[in-house]
Amino acid sequence: MFFILSKILLFVLVPVCWVIVLFIWSLLTKKERRRKRLRIAILVIFLVFSNPLLYRSLMLAWQPTPPAPMNRQYEVGILLGGMAGYDTNDRGYFGAASDRFIQTANLYHSGTIKKIIVTGGTGSLTQNEPPEAFFLRQSFIANGIPDSVIIVESRSRNTYENGVYTKTMIDSIKARPPFVLITSAMHMPRSASVFRKAGYDFVAYPCNYEVYPSKFSLYDTIIPDMALMNKWAMFLKEVVGLAAYRLTGKA
Repeated sequence: MFFILSKILLFVLVPVCWVIVLFIWSLLTKKERRRKRLRIAILVIFLVFSNPLLYRSLMLAWQPTPPAPMNRQYEVGILLGGMAGYDTNDRGYFGAASDRFIQTANLYHSGTIKKIIVTGGTGSLTQNEPPEAFFLRQSFIANGIPDSVIIVESRSRNTYENGVYTKTMIDSIKARPPFVLITSAMHMPRSASVFRKAGYDFVAYPCNYEVYPSKFSLYDTIIPDMALMNKWAMFLKEVVGLAAYRLTGKA
């Protein structure tokens, strides 16, 4: 039930959906005063959620600082899924968060981590896709990483299940903590809270930064960016998701 509700919540948190609903309402209402208010609300939503400065400021405050250079070796790196998907022929493809894969491979090749646990089933409501972890495992092997050091957890559908199912694997191989937790910087606050609640001793390794401190630019500060309307949905999902996990005792 929690999984299904989370999918519904993602739809509700998309600002573009708010605009569509308010626009349709403004067309159907017979009251001119209400119509004007609805259209003002649409304008406000557009101005707020397409503003680069506001988005950048909140994201910089939300994202953890980049990790310091790691000067020791860790037994296990835990990579959270959410960077790949499948087409209609079940061929795997990397998505926008593929920096998670790159950084994990770099950590292994540099000798920082000895083993990789890939945790990620399918986030589809119909559950008719192959687990994401299977594609990532094959991609690591193609990247020159031995199959013997890759451990796959393919049942989890969300961050909470990532933590629960991975804990069983960690305990079974008797890996020595601390571990390295690898996920997107935007996703790290929620992930870290869940894994900390589950009893993990870990070092956070955020990557795939959505924004980073940069020099002043009109394009990144003032000029409205429609693409941000959808990016806000992912940010709001993290904020609301973390609050929901804490309220239900999962984080």
